[in-house]
Amino acid sequence: MKTAKIFIVLFFVVFGIQQSYAQTYKFKTTGFSVVEKNEKGKWGKWSELNPVSILVTLDTKKSRIVVYSQIIQLFEIVEYIPIEENNTDLVYSFTTKDNEGVDCTVSIITRKKQGNRKQLYINYGNRIIMYNIFKM
Repeated sequence: MKTAKIFIVLFFVVFGIQQSYAQTYKFKTTGFSVVEKNEKGKWGKWSELNPVSILVTLDTKKSRIVVYSQIIQLFEIVEYIPIEENNTDLVYSFTTKDNEGVDCTVSIITRKKQGNRKQLYINYGNRIIMYNIFKM
């Protein structure tokens, strides 16, 4: 009986700790731009920055990122990539699968030398969608 009580207490302690680390982060976009590779595999020019105001959530409990654009973009997080930091950027990246099961990398980048401006990059390898974002 004593072992069962200890097990129950440990279960709730471990479950409570796990819950405290899982968080949801909300961002709002202010603009977006797109770049694609050409037939020769070279990156083209970024499109003009278009204003857009949509919600983006990073839910670590559900391991997903959702971009609430006109067509909702859902990215299931497959792997949390270690944080990269240098003099100019702080990068949080995730290996993901989108709504259609296509692999892509989603990154949230803080530009240190640009007033800590944040950007969201969705990289499919042959095209990148970039959103300027701020934390809500």
